[in-house]
Amino acid sequence: MIDDDLVVVKEADRFLRDVRLAQGRAESTTKAYAEGVSLFLRWSFRTERDWRTAARDMGLFMVWLRWTPGNGGRRRTVIPGPGARPVRGDTRINKVLTAVRMFLSHATVNGTVPGWVLEQVYELGDVRDLPAEARGEDGGMRVRLRARHRLQEPETDIDRASDEELVAMFLACQSARDRLTVLLISRVGLRPGQAAGLHRTDPHLMMDSRPLGCDAGGAHLHVIRRQNENNAWSKSKKSWVMPVDFLVVQGFDQYALERHERLGPGGSDFLLVNLFRPPFGAPITPAAIGELFEALSRRAGLDRLITPRMGRHAMASNVADAGGRLDEVQALLGQKHAGSARPYLHPKESRLRDAVDRVPSPRAIEREIGR
Repeated sequence: MIDDDLVVVKEADRFLRDVRLAQGRAESTTKAYAEGVSLFLRWSFRTERDWRTAARDMGLFMVWLRWTPGNGGRRRTVIPGPGARPVRGDTRINKVLTAVRMFLSHATVNGTVPGWVLEQVYELGDVRDLPAEARGEDGGMRVRLRARHRLQEPETDIDRASDEELVAMFLACQSARDRLTVLLISRVGLRPGQAAGLHRTDPHLMMDSRPLGCDAGGAHLHVIRRQNENNAWSKSKKSWVMPVDFLVVQGFDQYALERHERLGPGGSDFLLVNLFRPPFGAPITPAAIGELFEALSRRAGLDRLITPRMGRHAMASNVADAGGRLDEVQALLGQKHAGSARPYLHPKESRLRDAVDRVPSPRAIEREIGR
């Protein structure tokens, strides 16, 4: 990270190296932290504050974040008030504040920032205000640091893509590669970074993979966290096996033929690669998958934009609608905690109606008692 004079900000640069190399965070995560720290340093410089002690005015920084545009904005002044449109929402501001707290904590440990700064960004809390499942099994009270500055984010539901929408997008695909990409997101439940990060050795599509040295039964994928050249990154730290059905296997077969016709045996070791524009054989990016879903939504004539995340939610909901339990959905999504899978479940209206109809009526209960 450099300042306006193109001089490296040493403490910020040291923090980002620690995030990326020592903590093993994704490059996209490191980039997000860098943007947040950059905003904090820019505010400190423009308001003539020393960033080492500017945390005492964190509330003013939050106002600045909400109303001041970035370098690409036309306005350079803070214009709050009725009728003015905020530049950054609550969710974005909270993410910036998280990066700033981590940065200041790191600088405090290294002796660059005085220790009292932590008291400006954190307050002491205990586990009593945590959900029951997060308190631990020992029942004892533990002290923890709680962020002082955090906006109340509005709760937004991520809707699932309907089966009809996904089928329309599938039919709108113009290549076997695009059809396989839609299946990997909406039927396998991969994130864009996981799909773009697949290597050709990850799919095992035979009924018996023991000749390959794999004991997993049936057709499946190995989802592995790697550092990839296309910035594709699996959010889950663990590797897991993802079963696939015959539709996905057929998608793989058709794509293998298409890829061989275009590239022959060449191309990179990545599974999903550029076939129709240069650089041919180079891996696609997670952003390209998002652009594909946007283009397919328009091409299919849908009334709304379907995102890869909505396709992943559709996969989880379809498993639940078919009778899958929460622990099964959790394992298929590659999530660590069972509660993490709950936001992905969107029951069909027919399943909710069946649940209500299964409740016996008072008259039936009365007749049963009368017997």
